[in-house]
This record gives sequence, structure tokens and C-alpha cells, in this order.
Amino acid sequence: MDPAGAGYTLHQLRHSRLTHLGEDGWSASMLMILSGHRNLRTLGIYVQPSTEAVAAALAEHDPGRRRH
Repeated sequence: MDPAGAGYTLHQLRHSRLTHLGEDGWSASMLMILSGHRNLRTLGIYVQPSTEAVAAALAEHDPGRRRH
């Protein structure tokens, strides 16, 4: 159930799945094939990684990066 207790729609689940796969490191081309998108701009509507996921990816690929 969603926070409002109404349940999630298939469209919301699609957004969530693509976002989680993107956060797990799937490439844009893989996500485009999976979702059927032909344009990065339309894929970007669906894939919205969290600030925490972006920070974790940066830390993994650049462990010496300064933190503010």
C-alpha cells in the first residue's frame, strides 16, 4: 500500500522499478530497452535516483572525494 493506503498503480510501479534498476547501476541503454523508450529525455521522466543513491555511487567510484 502507498502512504495514502490506496495501493500503487502499475504506472507508479514502473517508475519505481526503473529507478531502482538505475540506482543499481543499469546503463541508460539497458533501461531504454527494458522500458521501450527511444529517447533519453523520456527515460529521464521514469528514472529519478535519490540523492543518497547518487552519493553512494560517487563514493564507490571516487573514494577519495572530499565530503562537505
